[in-house]
Amino acid sequence: MATLAVGGCSAGGSGASAPTTAPSQPASPRSPGGTAPSAAAWHKWGLTPLPTAPNPPVDKPVKLSATGPVPVFTHIPTSQKVVFVTIDDGQEKDPKFIAMMRDLKVPITMFLMNDAIKSDYAYFKPLQAMGNHIENHTLHHPVMSTLPLARQKEEVCGDQKVLTKEYGTAPLLFRPPYGAYNGNTKIAVAECGPRAIVWWRESMQIRNMQYQNPDKKLRPGDIILAHFRGPTELKGATMTQMFANLLRRIQEQGFAVARLEDYIQPPTG
Repeated sequence: MATLAVGGCSAGGSGASAPTTAPSQPASPRSPGGTAPSAAAWHKWGLTPLPTAPNPPVDKPVKLSATGPVPVFTHIPTSQKVVFVTIDDGQEKDPKFIAMMRDLKVPITMFLMNDAIKSDYAYFKPLQAMGNHIENHTLHHPVMSTLPLARQKEEVCGDQKVLTKEYGTAPLLFRPPYGAYNGNTKIAVAECGPRAIVWWRESMQIRNMQYQNPDKKLRPGDIILAHFRGPTELKGATMTQMFANLLRRIQEQGFAVARLEDYIQPPTG
C-alpha cells in the first residue's frame, strides 16, 4: 500500500487479484549526475532557470505493493520544494518540444493514449531516452466510470500491452481520462499491471494553471497536469510556448521540477 493519504476525488470499490509479475521501470537518470542546463539554454527559450531539484529521498515517500487494491494519489508527500510535471494523451508531436527538453532537461512523466500516439510511436522515444517514463492512459480515452468492468479492462490492458511492446517497459502508473474512475477502474488497473492511479492538483491551460486549492498556490509535492497539444487546441499557441508558460508559473513560485518516479518505490519481489 502507498504510504500516503489518498487525496483529490475518491472512489468506491476495491482491487482484485494482481498480475503475477510487477511492472518494471528503468532507473531514472538525474541531472545532478550529468550536466545541468546552462543559463544560455534557458534564455534560448525565453526563460529564467528553475531552481535545481534536490536529490530524491532514499526512503521513497510512496511505496507500492505487487498485490492488493491500487492506491490513488494527487500529490507526493514531501517537504522538498518540488513539483512534478505530467503530460497526457500524445496528440501533438512537435519536434521543437523534443529540442526544448534536450536543452532544459526538465523531467516529465508521459501518460500516453494509444489513439493519440499510434500515428507516430517513435516520436516519444527520444523523450523516453532522456529518462522520462511512459505511463498508461487507456486505448481510446473514454470516461472510464461510465463503462462496465470488462470494457475498462480492455482499455487499460490494451494500452498496457501496446506501451510495453513499443517502449520496452511496462507502465507502473495509470491516469484515468478526465480524472473519472470508480471501483471497477481500480479493479481493472490492478488486473492489468499498473500499481497506482495518479490524479493531479493543478492543470496547465495556455498561459496559466487552474488550481484545485482556492489560494492558487503550488505546494511541495504537487502533481501538475498538462497535455501534448498544439495550435489547434491552444488557440494558436505552440506546445513549446505552453510549456514555457508552465515553467514560468513554477519558477515564479520558487519551485524545482523533480521526476515523479524518483519518489515512488515500485513493488519488490
